[in-house]
Amino acid sequence: MILVAMGVSGAGKTTIARALAERLGWTFADGDDFHDASAHAKMASGIPLTDIDRAPWLDRVAAWIDARLAEGVDGVIACSALKRSYRDRLTRGNPDVRILYLRGSRALIATRLYQRKGHFMPETLLDSQFATLEEPGPDEAPIIVDVDKSVPEIVDDAIAALNAIERG
Repeated sequence: MILVAMGVSGAGKTTIARALAERLGWTFADGDDFHDASAHAKMASGIPLTDIDRAPWLDRVAAWIDARLAEGVDGVIACSALKRSYRDRLTRGNPDVRILYLRGSRALIATRLYQRKGHFMPETLLDSQFATLEEPGPDEAPIIVDVDKSVPEIVDDAIAALNAIERG
């Protein structure tokens, strides 16, 4: 199984996905590492990426997912995947690729972004993140975890949801 930990910048995608992968013994990847230098520069300058900017990035993330599936290796990848079309491009309807939506209020995320240091994504892009966000619908069968708790509690919630899925 591959989990795509998605949400707006500041939701804790990287931190939570890494902790979840460690706890499960799964492979971890950070979707930010799949952006090219021009995309990083654009975001660092406070300019939101367009769908055209994101297309090659999504292809690289999808290739990582496909490679893990082909190897039979479970993994977690942190990836904003804010739009349904992005998630569809990553999951391709494969039931072995699940969306883990890290949901948080704008106020909580704004506080986190303000406190975060050394990240390329400035808090000035928060409004564009929420404007772009299309929350996963029931037909995507997402795992939804609220991020208003500690990292260990969020990871516990995600694992409990995964266990419930496995029990059917």
